[in-house]
Amino acid sequence: MLRNFLLLPAVVLLCIGSLSAQQRTCASHDVLLRQLEENPELQQIRDAIEERTNVFIKEGGASNRVLVTIPVVVHVVWNTTAENISDARILAQIEVLNQDFRRTNADASSTPAAFQGVAADCEVQFCMAQRDPNGNATNGIVRVQTATTSFSTNDNVKFTSSGGSNAWPRDQYLNLWVCDLGSGLLGYAQFPGGSASTDGVVCDYAYFGTTATGATPPFDKGRTATHEVGHWLNCYHIWGDDGTSCSGTDQVADTPNQADENYGCPAFPTVSCTNGPNGDMFMNYMDYTDDACMNLFTAGQKSRMQSLFNTGGFRAPLLSSLGCTPPSGGGCGTPASLASSSVTQTGATLSWGSVSGATSYNLQWKTSAASSWNTVSNITTTSYNLTGLSASTTYNYQVQANCNGTTGSYSAAASFTTQSSGGGGCSDPYEANNSRSAAKSITPGTAITALIGSSTDNDYFKFNVTSAARNIKINLTTLPLDYDLRLYRNNTQVGISQNGGTTPEQIIYNNAGTSYTYYPRVYGYNGAYSTSQCYTLLVSVSSTAWRTDGSTDGDVTTIEIPVDLASEGFAMWPNPANNHLTVEVPLEADAEVQVTIFDATGKAAAQQHRALAKGDNQFAFDLSTLSNGVYLVQVRNGDTSNVRRLVVNK
Repeated sequence: MLRNFLLLPAVVLLCIGSLSAQQRTCASHDVLLRQLEENPELQQIRDAIEERTNVFIKEGGASNRVLVTIPVVVHVVWNTTAENISDARILAQIEVLNQDFRRTNADASSTPAAFQGVAADCEVQFCMAQRDPNGNATNGIVRVQTATTSFSTNDNVKFTSSGGSNAWPRDQYLNLWVCDLGSGLLGYAQFPGGSASTDGVVCDYAYFGTTATGATPPFDKGRTATHEVGHWLNCYHIWGDDGTSCSGTDQVADTPNQADENYGCPAFPTVSCTNGPNGDMFMNYMDYTDDACMNLFTAGQKSRMQSLFNTGGFRAPLLSSLGCTPPSGGGCGTPASLASSSVTQTGATLSWGSVSGATSYNLQWKTSAASSWNTVSNITTTSYNLTGLSASTTYNYQVQANCNGTTGSYSAAASFTTQSSGGGGCSDPYEANNSRSAAKSITPGTAITALIGSSTDNDYFKFNVTSAARNIKINLTTLPLDYDLRLYRNNTQVGISQNGGTTPEQIIYNNAGTSYTYYPRVYGYNGAYSTSQCYTLLVSVSSTAWRTDGSTDGDVTTIEIPVDLASEGFAMWPNPANNHLTVEVPLEADAEVQVTIFDATGKAAAQQHRALAKGDNQFAFDLSTLSNGVYLVQVRNGDTSNVRRLVVNK
């Protein structure tokens, strides 16, 4: 049950409505049906592929296969700056594909024991293309700015003539298009057998990559691309796309028959189509559950994939592709360990790790707000002194190695912020740290100084405690303006201090758990900031509990969770919110939970209902359609409910 409860006012209870939660949508099956209607000969090709697959499985399947490496070209087709996703986000997505298809994903252990025996390493891996179709060096990323504001399943994104980007040869590359897909669509893929000019996978930019690189929850762990590449490798939806009739099939023997797709994060077991006791394999990548609940392909699905690469298989030509090999033979690696030092108002020293065989390096740099790069070529050392910069400005930079005329891929971009031009020489060496995923480590007992340099700046830091010193005190002092302080235990806010003006802020959190990471957050109230004056942050830990006056003298009564959010049964952030809200629900046992957002009239503006497991669970809400105002967020578990006030301010 929920740890605490609060009854919702009766006027609101009478107005409970129901809206669909954000759900996965994939159009691959619909696209296949359209292509079959447009080209009746495609059915013969699909039948031949299926027959070859069945023979391959009958003869032993994937048991004797070798590792398949597939070169990938990513076409970023963008209209707005947000859609022009970073190289780092693309590389993070490729890493997810490699982990999921090789079953090295960190959540593989979450597969229920009943299905662990059929979970498979598909022996398929992916690399960013290093050679383009003309034999030139490439980083495998094509960027095309388009006047089209949104694409659909009509494949326009795959043609330059219709505002997209032409496919590279499908026998050499997996084409992966990233764009703004309309109608709430997350992605779609072309099954083997279709036209070469449209062969590949399309993903919505918002759900491409990972949480740390900017993907949108609950589809923020890269599993949209995993799902769609599964289709591209001839795997069907696990329920067979038959509605709820229990008569469809995904042509795989080791996936249980199930009635329909699953959404959210169901509880195990979820039984349908008399498939008990273990029920649906809802954690399979080919179901519709949230990213955090997906974690396996099966041996049967692996056989379907690998049959494509057997002699005469539809995708066998990829085995001889040179897409992963740089031109002129001999690879040229990607620089790593990028770092900045000696940062002043007008300059910085940038450095990186050496690359074997590199004779020189190319450096690209720009302000974080700029759309184009400045390039410094033929640097013969692993550092460069960049000058002529502007004060109080964040810069991005990336480095490429040159190996005797063969260039490698540019590294993921790193950043730094120049010192302020104001008095006192105050600088912030911790930027960029505007999100919890980008938090910078600090050492308890050591005071640090940093800047809130803009109206949207948030400074996140992180630290851990030990069993010998698990009582936390955080002091925020030398405030130039009205700054506030919050403390998070992993995702959950556990402390807040919001004194007015320049009064110092303090949070005390005693008896902290040692298995968590703690995140202090400093920000300006109502957009307050200073580009010239720093604040001071000091985290102190003690073996003795802190008193409310900040000392450790005398007797102190400690509680496990001495915070306002946890004591109200659930946490939510941010509040005020603009377009997105995350609600975290802690449960002491498995339970059915409903989260509802009510407007001022008591009408349900958004709602999600899920079967949750014991522990901390998260709900992600899209608030983009809500107007500014005050709302109530209710978490209901059976007869108990908790309610908190939410302010939407865009």
